[in-house]
Amino acid sequence: GTEVDGQIIKIKSPSAGRRTAAALDADFTPARKTEIEFDELILPDGKRLAVHTVVTPGSGQPIQFVSAAEANQGKGVKDAAAMKARAAKQQAKQQWDSAMEQVKRPGKLRRIERYAVAQLPIHPQYLPEGVVYFAELQQPLSFGSEPLTPALASSIGAPPPDGSVVHARLITPLSSATTQKGADVEAMVSQPLFDDGRLILPEGSLLKGSVVQVQAARHLSRNGQLRMAFHELSLPSGVEQKVEATLAGVEAGKASNLKLDSEGGAQATTSRSRYLATAISLSLAAASFAGDSDAGAGGNPAGNTSNRVAGGAGGYKLIGIALGLAVHSHPLGMAMGAYGGGMSIYTHFIARGHDVVFPKNTAMEIGIGTRRPAADVAAPAK
Repeated sequence: GTEVDGQIIKIKSPSAGRRTAAALDADFTPARKTEIEFDELILPDGKRLAVHTVVTPGSGQPIQFVSAAEANQGKGVKDAAAMKARAAKQQAKQQWDSAMEQVKRPGKLRRIERYAVAQLPIHPQYLPEGVVYFAELQQPLSFGSEPLTPALASSIGAPPPDGSVVHARLITPLSSATTQKGADVEAMVSQPLFDDGRLILPEGSLLKGSVVQVQAARHLSRNGQLRMAFHELSLPSGVEQKVEATLAGVEAGKASNLKLDSEGGAQATTSRSRYLATAISLSLAAASFAGDSDAGAGGNPAGNTSNRVAGGAGGYKLIGIALGLAVHSHPLGMAMGAYGGGMSIYTHFIARGHDVVFPKNTAMEIGIGTRRPAADVAAPAK
């Protein structure tokens, strides 16, 4: 409930290449990158605290919570650890949905209105509701202290129960485009883990692991994949223990269309709307090629106005529609329609797919359990 105040400190102009590409798509005001800083906290009781922060690159986009898919299991699950893990993930999802419900107001009507405005050739740029920023404190904040009781201190460092799910922030930025297999990964526990009132993992504990599988996005719309595993837990006191931990949930950008499998592997997916978008573009292109059937008998050699407008709409949106109405040229309408249909096919089916990108400070849910030493595993009977 604490309010965070800040301001936009810089608005960067897009490159010449980006402006040209946007203009060809009838967008004369392409989105500009903004730099934001937050400098004040307003607590629920009205107290104000000055802060100095740096916003992490890669944040500043609409975010959604993605949970790992459940493994295929029969009816009557008896594995208590698995049930506990699912309950923890469900609770995290509910907390996230509750938080997003507050920041996404005033709701769908406003988002539809802004989407419609964004389709105009010249339009304002907004930071929509639901955008999430990761702001790192450059100086610590002090809120006082609490005494550490002997009972609480004795429980710190105990092995976390199997099926525990901890909240963590990624320290190592990852991308399937640049990260190599075997690369080190670190995440910091952002909320303490309790078990029956006992503190097991304090905030600030480190999870250390590595990237065990990575595949960059490729052409023909093949998307990237990335899988990480954590195998060591380090407490702030310096105590270290072996664990087996995988990704159970993550906050990811909505545009990335990310999904997690039952073992925590992340994969970018392609929206199914590409089929509909391509079908519409091809239909408009086909309409632009359909000339006036009576042109040979004194009809209009420029083709029907509706055909030219269809080609313009498929190639250059509103600008294309205006050209189709103003310029009586059937070849121009066909060219615009062909451009739109070709670009839709290239973008959705031929171009490079999407990579999995986890910027620094990405919030994660990590399913964690202890790793049994080799001595505890019974030897097979001879």
